[in-house]
Amino acid sequence: MAKRNILKMGDPLLRKKSKVVENYDEKLHQLIDDMIETLHAVGGLGLAAPQVGVLKRVCIVEYDDKLYELVNPVLKKSSGKCVDNEGCLSVVGFRGLVERPEKIDVEYFDRNGKKCKQHAEGYFARVFLHEMDHLDGILFADKMVKKIIDDD
Repeated sequence: MAKRNILKMGDPLLRKKSKVVENYDEKLHQLIDDMIETLHAVGGLGLAAPQVGVLKRVCIVEYDDKLYELVNPVLKKSSGKCVDNEGCLSVVGFRGLVERPEKIDVEYFDRNGKKCKQHAEGYFARVFLHEMDHLDGILFADKMVKKIIDDD
């Protein structure tokens, strides 16, 4: 495993659409392992492959002490609306209020190609959607309804 550099807003790779993963192989496993190590090193809730310079439809979410490895995730259903505070490891210096669905159902594959389904609500759903947006070149700053400047 290796800690990877996280790209920052302004890097053109963050704006590109990621490619579908076709091979569930050691290279994919290494990418996911590196992403986990990177996420743990910086203390975030999620990380998408484009944030470490890899244009593949892969993201990870760590929520309530459980790790989710999402390969080729697809939003199947959403309902409700809520506005809450978001930040991003690739966006430094500010956070923002973003409107997202309150409840979601997502289908994805794990690192071995096994199909998985996840229902998420509230902030848990928000983290999934935030990371999935990265796979389409979208940052939370594109969707925020109000900017919040950090004092960090």
